[in-house]
Amino acid sequence: ARHLVLPLTYDEAGPFAGEVAWVRQGLLYGYIDGSGAPVTPVQYSRAGSFRQGRATVELHGETFDIDAGGQRLTTPPEPEPEIDYLEQGDLVRRQGKMGFRFTAGFDAVIPAEYDEIRDLHHDGLLLVRQGLKWGVLNGKGKLTLPLEYDAIRATAANGFAYPVVEQAGRFGYLNAKGHLLTKLKYAAADPFAEDAARVTTPDGKTGYVDSQGKEYFED
Repeated sequence: ARHLVLPLTYDEAGPFAGEVAWVRQGLLYGYIDGSGAPVTPVQYSRAGSFRQGRATVELHGETFDIDAGGQRLTTPPEPEPEIDYLEQGDLVRRQGKMGFRFTAGFDAVIPAEYDEIRDLHHDGLLLVRQGLKWGVLNGKGKLTLPLEYDAIRATAANGFAYPVVEQAGRFGYLNAKGHLLTKLKYAAADPFAEDAARVTTPDGKTGYVDSQGKEYFED
């Protein structure tokens, strides 16, 4: 922590936030830099510490924010993000959008630009939505499946493995790397149970798909 030898002209000083701290002289406040040089005049009836590059002050009964150079700011502060702590990292909500900060096994930071993010709980995979379309992100922050699918569904019953992907009324599956395990060609596709899932073709044939994407139909 920075320690300041307080000049005799000041009665009190606050903690440094970045390179700036508030000081009090009598009933009024101002700001100084790390060398003790004034950043603003001692003129405010109230002065808060800097946070995210801005501090709230009161001058002549008016409350407003200033920047680290003492200039008045006219833009509102960016709201603090809301954070949900999930298995693979932190889901961050900011101004109506979602991002993700990996904390388990990966270090990618996904910017808050998605309308929805769902944690698949394994292999660094996330289901992401922009507008009406879904895709898949990996732990490196790369799209393994583009944002062009109508729905991607995973279930806790099978450990969120092999999610069902839907596009234009046809279904297929994802593999463990976030790529398509099968083409989207089935009229119906059940969730995987262990290493197989039941599928129905557009002409009504029922069979199974295994975890390698191989099909099994009765003759």
